[in-house]
Amino acid sequence: MHRLLIPGMIVFATLGACKEQPPVEPELPTLQVSDENISEDTDTEAVFTLTLSAAFTETVKVKYYTVDGSAQSGPDYEGKEGEISFSPGQLTAEVAVKLVNDTLKEQAESFELVLFGAENAKLVKSRGVGGIREADTGRLRDAEGFLSPESYPDFVLAWSDEFSGTEMDPTVYTFEQGNNNGWGNQELQIYGSDNEFFEDGKLVIEARKGGTEASPLYTSARIITKGKKEFKYGRIDIRAKLPQGQGVWPALWMLGKNIDQAGWPACGEIDIMELIGSAPSTVHGTVHWGTSPAVHKYKGSSVNISPAKFADEFHIFSIYWRENALYWYIDDQLFYKITSNEMEGQPWPFNQEHFFLYNIAVGGQWPGYPDASTVFPQRMTIDYVRVFQH
Repeated sequence: MHRLLIPGMIVFATLGACKEQPPVEPELPTLQVSDENISEDTDTEAVFTLTLSAAFTETVKVKYYTVDGSAQSGPDYEGKEGEISFSPGQLTAEVAVKLVNDTLKEQAESFELVLFGAENAKLVKSRGVGGIREADTGRLRDAEGFLSPESYPDFVLAWSDEFSGTEMDPTVYTFEQGNNNGWGNQELQIYGSDNEFFEDGKLVIEARKGGTEASPLYTSARIITKGKKEFKYGRIDIRAKLPQGQGVWPALWMLGKNIDQAGWPACGEIDIMELIGSAPSTVHGTVHWGTSPAVHKYKGSSVNISPAKFADEFHIFSIYWRENALYWYIDDQLFYKITSNEMEGQPWPFNQEHFFLYNIAVGGQWPGYPDASTVFPQRMTIDYVRVFQH
């Protein structure tokens, strides 16, 4: 009996040792698509690059189609859809989308190339933005919004802050403090240095709500260059994304360097950008002047981009400032100008140096006050400030 059982036992052990293990699935590479900025003047195609994170042993396939943004299929580009394959070992592939060049005066526009249905790869960035810079306007875009040129004919870059560090430069900036009796506008916020920080190479000013519902405490930041960086004339570009909400009041502005001697509004005030949070699609450009508050004068204009909001993406807020004249631009589009001939009998105070102010106010006579609809915190994000001069 033992002799008969032993062979069976040996066979059983042998079979167990030879049992096949399940195959190990290879790790799939990731797949992403590039963003592309193209010029209608010099480019005939937007060429998107599709990139795998690693070579793969099998064919990788992915489908794609274009989606209209501000650029429309037909008038601006030729829409397309299809499928593209990566051979084993191939890392990149391209999808070319033909542009429709024209001579119309248009804003910078964009569309998207969308990837889907990937085989043998994991999609990590499935949407690529094609930003079209119009030949007639020279306006630029990227995935975050509008851009401005890094240079202009007949100008040099006199100063800039790209906010690429980790903190505000104390040789350039000062943090204003406190509430200062509502800053002349019955504002609620208390200013300090704790409501700003750097994020992704950008300056963030954040308005916050603390305290209790019955007794809220609002804090924010107001940052100035007074006595440290002051300018007269030139082209000023500020790239920023704005907050929104009832009672929220962001501003990018300038005051005359002689404010301590002359007072306001005799020193002059240049509001490069103001926004009332209850109207998040509209920004204002304004000047204030007059020899005393009793004869205070102001003029300006506004731009509405509805249904879009200035909180959706970055925009370029600019002035061109020369002797006896000021011009305001949004995304390189002129929307207001004023000259020294329009001062209504008061002196023109803008032929002198001014300093910068960046802030978010909360509440005030103009914007009104936060209510139950206002969400906090609210941020103004500034990518850069650039001053070009002749």
